[in-house]
Amino acid sequence: MKFSLLALSATAALGGTDAFLAPQSPRSLSSSALAGYGIGSWNKKQSSPSSSGGGGVATRNPWEDANKANTVSKSDTFIKSPTTATKKKSYGLGSWSKSSHVSSGGMTTPGSSAVANAPPATGGCPFHANYDAIREELKSIMDNPSWDDGSLAPIFLRLAWHSSGTYDAATGTGGSNGAGMRFQNEAADPENAGLAPARAFLEPVKKKFPEISYSDLWILASYVGLEVTGGPVIEFQPGRVDHPDESYWEQMSYGRLPAAEKYCCPHLDDSNVSSSLDESGKVKGWEGLCTHVRNEVFYRMGFNDQEIVALLCGGHVYGRCHPNASGYAGPWVENMTEFSNEYATDMIEDEWTLVSHGDTWLDEQGSAELRPAPGNRQFVNQKKGVSGDDPNQMMLLSDMILAWDPDFRPILEMYAEDEEKLKVEFGAAFKTLTELGCGFP
Repeated sequence: MKFSLLALSATAALGGTDAFLAPQSPRSLSSSALAGYGIGSWNKKQSSPSSSGGGGVATRNPWEDANKANTVSKSDTFIKSPTTATKKKSYGLGSWSKSSHVSSGGMTTPGSSAVANAPPATGGCPFHANYDAIREELKSIMDNPSWDDGSLAPIFLRLAWHSSGTYDAATGTGGSNGAGMRFQNEAADPENAGLAPARAFLEPVKKKFPEISYSDLWILASYVGLEVTGGPVIEFQPGRVDHPDESYWEQMSYGRLPAAEKYCCPHLDDSNVSSSLDESGKVKGWEGLCTHVRNEVFYRMGFNDQEIVALLCGGHVYGRCHPNASGYAGPWVENMTEFSNEYATDMIEDEWTLVSHGDTWLDEQGSAELRPAPGNRQFVNQKKGVSGDDPNQMMLLSDMILAWDPDFRPILEMYAEDEEKLKVEFGAAFKTLTELGCGFP
C-alpha cells in the first residue's frame, strides 16, 4: 500500500467520521465530569463497558453514548423558537441548515432541561474576538488520547462540513452561517448523527470566548484541526451570525447532505451481497448514486468535478465511520489523523471487497471494525479466507464512484500522484464550502 503523509480529516461520510469534553477542563474526560452529557471517555484498548471507582475514567464506547445523545425522541429538550411575531422579524441572516442538541449556552441531551437557563444565541463580536487566543485554545484541546483515534480534528472537520454542506445556490439558503445544528430540526437529520460530541467539546471554548459566534467557532475549529494535522492552512474569515431561533428551517429541507448508497440497487440479502455487483465489480445502480453526489449535492452548491474530488480526497483521509452513528464502519485510511493523499492512492491501488453486516468472516479475521450496521454495504480492503498485514480500511459506495466515473477518475489519479496539489486545492475548496451563504465579499 503506497502513500505519503502530510495530514487530513472528515465526514462522515461526506464527510467521517466523538466523546464529550468536561466543562471545567478541555483535557479532562472523567466519568463524573461527563455524566451530564451521558458519555464516558473511551480507552481504545478496552471495548467492553466498565467503570472505575472513585471518579475514575469510564471506559464505555463513546460512539454508543454519542448515538444516544444525538437521537431525537419525544423526551428531548431543544432550544425553543420564539413566538410567531418574533419569527417575523428580519434578522438579515443567510440561512443555514439542520439542528442539534447544543443550546445557545450549553449542551442539551435527551431528557435535560438545561435550555431553560441558556443565554440567547448572538452573532458574537467578530471585531473584538482575540482569534489568536482562540486558536491557541483550540490547539490545546485538539490532541485527546481518550477520544477515538486520539484527535478531535476529524470530528471538528465533519461538524464544519455538515454545517456548511446544506447550502443551496438556487435559493441562497443553507450554509455555515447560523449554527443551525443547535436546533431540533437540523439535529434530527440522519446524516448529522454522532455530531453532538463535537459541539460539546467546543462548548467550553465558547464559554471562555463568548465574543465568537458558534458559527465562526465551528469553522475555525476545523481550520485549526487541519493545520495541526499537516493539512492546508486556511485564512479564516469571521463574521458568521448565529440563528436566533429555528424560523430559518421554514426554507430548509432534509436531503441536502450526501447519502452513501442513494439510488443504488436495494440491499436485500446479507448472505449474498455480491449479487449487488455487476460484471465489472461495480455496484448496480452506481450511476444514480454518482448523479446524487455530483448533481444533487455538489453542483447544487456550485462546485465543479475537480473541486468535488478534492473535497472528498481531502476530507475522507480523516477519521472513521461508526455503526452507531452513520451505520458504516471503519477508517478510510491507515493514518486517519494526518493529512495525506492516501485516500486517493489506496482507492486506486488496493483491492476492494463489498461486504454487509452479514459478513461475519470479518470478525473471524480480526476485522470486526469493518462490519457495517444491518442494511448497509461498504467496500473493505480485506478478503474472506485471506490473512494479511494490511490495516483495516473501508470505502463507502459514494467514495468508489470517484474510481468508477470516467470524469472523476482522471482527477482522482492526479491527486494520487501529487499530494501537494491535493493539499492546495482541497484547502481552497474547503474554504469555499465553509463560506457559502455567509455573504462575505
